Amino acid sequence: MIQDIFPHVFYNEFEIKTPDEDSYFLYFHSGRILLKKENSPEIPRFKEIKDLNQEAMSHCDYLFSIDRMDFFLVDETRVSLEENSSLAFYETNIIRNLNPMWVSFAAVNGEHLYRFYGTNRFCGCCGSPTMKSKKERSMVCTSCGNTVYPKISPAVIVGVTYEGKLLLTKYAGREYTRYALIAGYTEFGETLEDTVKREVMEEVGLEVKNIRYYKNQPWGFSDSILVGYWAEVSGSPQIRLDETELSTAVFMTPQEIPDDFTNLSLTHEMILLFKNGYLE
Repeated sequence: MIQDIFPHVFYNEFEIKTPDEDSYFLYFHSGRILLKKENSPEIPRFKEIKDLNQEAMSHCDYLFSIDRMDFFLVDETRVSLEENSSLAFYETNIIRNLNPMWVSFAAVNGEHLYRFYGTNRFCGCCGSPTMKSKKERSMVCTSCGNTVYPKISPAVIVGVTYEGKLLLTKYAGREYTRYALIAGYTEFGETLEDTVKREVMEEVGLEVKNIRYYKNQPWGFSDSILVGYWAEVSGSPQIRLDETELSTAVFMTPQEIPDDFTNLSLTHEMILLFKNGYLE
């Protein structure tokens, strides 16, 4: 999965650092990310924005490190593409396809923190401006002291099985058209297992039993922590589709499941686990 970057090591401890020319920078603007124009686009380093190097380096925030490679967010300095022809903006959905995997992981974590800083410029309690804390990764109100931390929403991914088949779904009204599993965010007052039962019932009208935890995954694309579960149909397998959420829901044998899945997401890993016969 995207976070499996071994032998590289991800360090997300909060620090205040100054970049050097070999430090990587992430720059996002209007749903796009700035990358080096290569056969396989890459995250640029400060030394590659030559004419704006010092200005950019003085308007950035340290995000995290992978091994000894530091990553910074440039969020106040516009990079002139006319003077930096080696750089170009790409739609952020390219992040899923960056190689190797640690590069994709770095980019999505940078985008996660970019959204956090950008959506918390004002206090939700009193409306005053906030500022970045110098002690921890948070935004602090300059008036009432309210402190806001990066948003991380728990959500479940559910592999529902019935008589040797796996329930696969497709979202309604989304660009993403591959098969997926039942998924949904945990509501207040719920356990994760309660969320599994509710989401399966709401989306396909099925009751489930034998709910078993599988694995979890940080998913910065939606500011989430995904928690995977397996469950079995309890009672009738008759699907009652919530067409506002899903366009398709069908049980498939391992042989019927398509081959177009990657190892990027928890959803795909669970589907492949079932398809390849590794689910006990």
